[in-house]
Amino acid sequence: MSSPKEIEIKLQLPSANFARLRRVPLLRGATRSKRSENQLSVYFDTKRLKLKDNGLTLRVRRTGSRYIQTIKSDNGSPFERGEWEAAVDDSRPDLKRADTSALEPLGIKKLRKRLRPVFETRVQRTSYPLTRKDCDIALTIDRGEIDAGNGTLPLCEAELELKRGNRARLFEFARTIAHAMSGELAVKSKSQRGYELLAGEDAAVAKGDAVDIAPDMPASAAFQSIGFACLKQIVANKPAILAGDPAGIHQMRVGLRRLRAAISLFSDIVAEAEVRDIKRELKWLTSELGPAREFDVFLTRVVAPLEKSHARLTGMRSLSHDLADRRDAAVARALTAVCSRRFRDLTLNLAAWLDVGGWREPRNELARQRCEQPIKTLARAQLTRRRKKIRKRGRMLAKLDAQARHKLRIQVKKLRYAAEFYETVFPGKKKEKHRESFLSALKDMQDCFGDLNDVIVHEKLTSRIAKASAARSARPSRRIFAAGLLTGHEEARFKPLLTAAERAFCEFEKLKPYWN
Repeated sequence: MSSPKEIEIKLQLPSANFARLRRVPLLRGATRSKRSENQLSVYFDTKRLKLKDNGLTLRVRRTGSRYIQTIKSDNGSPFERGEWEAAVDDSRPDLKRADTSALEPLGIKKLRKRLRPVFETRVQRTSYPLTRKDCDIALTIDRGEIDAGNGTLPLCEAELELKRGNRARLFEFARTIAHAMSGELAVKSKSQRGYELLAGEDAAVAKGDAVDIAPDMPASAAFQSIGFACLKQIVANKPAILAGDPAGIHQMRVGLRRLRAAISLFSDIVAEAEVRDIKRELKWLTSELGPAREFDVFLTRVVAPLEKSHARLTGMRSLSHDLADRRDAAVARALTAVCSRRFRDLTLNLAAWLDVGGWREPRNELARQRCEQPIKTLARAQLTRRRKKIRKRGRMLAKLDAQARHKLRIQVKKLRYAAEFYETVFPGKKKEKHRESFLSALKDMQDCFGDLNDVIVHEKLTSRIAKASAARSARPSRRIFAAGLLTGHEEARFKPLLTAAERAFCEFEKLKPYWN
């Protein structure tokens, strides 16, 4: 049995654009060597999905009369996985040929009795060998479906696997295919999509995954792991947005904020000149998603309750309908952004930067030392410095204006993300308990500051929309009165929220650093 690492980039392709493939210059010399075949792959797991829970997949693939058993392990990177392959006699797994694979720690004998098929894929695979002087890359195009018994999902994707050579070339080839066919980076394997289909969660909202970072891991490797986790959260929420779930927009924004926070945390490692374009594009996407989230929060948390309590007020109903129209327009704007080429380029360029960016190869000794220092050392310094800043500014909370409170809110958010990123860097039950208290206090502060910020945002939205809609209304006084109710409601919330924020800060200030 072989046990190499599989290094590949997966692209999701619109099936309608498949005909464009033959016009890609990259493939002109490879079409004569292409090979097509039908494949049936059956994925196995236990009744309680033990393999999935341990980041493993097991499949048996039939191509013609041949059967290949493949075991894969998730290494945290969307482009690199452990892979163990072996020829087997038939469509059933042969765990005697898996005793040196990632399945071994789970107990081969116990697994053998409990395995059962959970879903399968049926595809027509076309393979193109892309051989150059400096690399060998295998391009495969799969068209077919995933079948979990309770439903099916269409498949149309490209996989570019690096057999030999420079990883940067892999991304160059992926960009060429993506641009030619309007393809986009895929962060989920067939098996992950199969498990989601099995659970009825193929368009589910994706929250940020925990990042497994060892205390002695080099800082550069830790940043890469964090970056990949954020990238996965960003890309994985597109199906939820396409399905019309407002939580998908929220979670994509969370992924963007987490990534921007990570870049800030590791600014000593990531050169500003190199990351400038990445930061600009992340900011663009954040701004495209922001209005949809703001209108949704305003309508659900403020307008809907007031409209219910003032059901006879025609001005409130009219203003609510206007706000709903603007929310729909903002959602359409967000949808346009995530379906754009700019979004596709952003995710693929971000993936390339995280995997093979210049920051991965420091050009001087100081930069090399920063990259190689243990993450525990860097994390301790970061947490200490940022906690100190929050304590200093938080003591003046009552005197801060809206802009200063917003800056404090961002500092709290970054510290919370840092503590979440470094969950496994400071192990031990006692530290874990203190860390949970620390995170809870940060979350309370963040919620209070977020509500205070919402008050300001909602007042501006109300004022702007009331003026615009009153100018178009036959009875502007009713609109203005309704807007006044909304503004008064938000103004009434301000003082209690500020008191709650001060109380949350006091609780935070009492806590000692859990990382010392």
